[in-house]
Amino acid sequence: MDSFNYFNYFTEIEEYFWRKRGAHLLVSPLDWAIVETWQRAGIPLDAVLRGIDSAFESYQRSRRGAGRPLKSLAYCVDAVLDAAEEKQESSTGAGPVPKRAENKTEPFSREELRNFLRRNLERLEQAAARVDSSDAELARRIRQSRASLAEMMPLLESPADLDLENMERRLSAIEEKMTAALLSQADEDTLVSIHSDLDKQLAPYRRRMSAEQLGQLERQYTQKRLLERFGLPRLSLFYLN
Repeated sequence: MDSFNYFNYFTEIEEYFWRKRGAHLLVSPLDWAIVETWQRAGIPLDAVLRGIDSAFESYQRSRRGAGRPLKSLAYCVDAVLDAAEEKQESSTGAGPVPKRAENKTEPFSREELRNFLRRNLERLEQAAARVDSSDAELARRIRQSRASLAEMMPLLESPADLDLENMERRLSAIEEKMTAALLSQADEDTLVSIHSDLDKQLAPYRRRMSAEQLGQLERQYTQKRLLERFGLPRLSLFYLN
């Protein structure tokens, strides 16, 4: 993937799924968690889109597809993984791919990145203030994440080309530590409610997924819902737009 597609991975999949459905509907938290498992697994964008095509063709041939729209990306999980495997097999032994001329244009302007970090710094401070009286330890750990994020601001003032991959790795590391703090501090009722909600949404698709896929999806979905519950932002550049 080129850098533009790489950082617009979520948006492009979302818009493609809308077009295939023929309706511009909000993608559910479950669907976003599914896309995140694909992104973290390193599945190329073109393989995801081919898998979605294949899943829609299969669904339309089935009796369930008669007059009923495909509701969730969960139906596409197997087809996307098959498309990723096919892509990997076809590239094996194909020899090195010629390097294209480097495009020096950065996918985001410095101002876009600066505003993104500033918004997230503000939201982290607001979230820490909200939980300060009820959970001082969680507030402390949120502020630790904020301090780590603030340390990245000077990178945007450097005249040198930005290493966006390195920036993304650092942002992901901060987010993972913050999520671990949320998990450790979350009460049992909250986690039970999140898992119960996921079970209901997954019920029609569970048979199509392996135990590994279900485990990854549960982790991503739980992370997303906890961040939403505490009003915490996603720090990854995938969420810049």
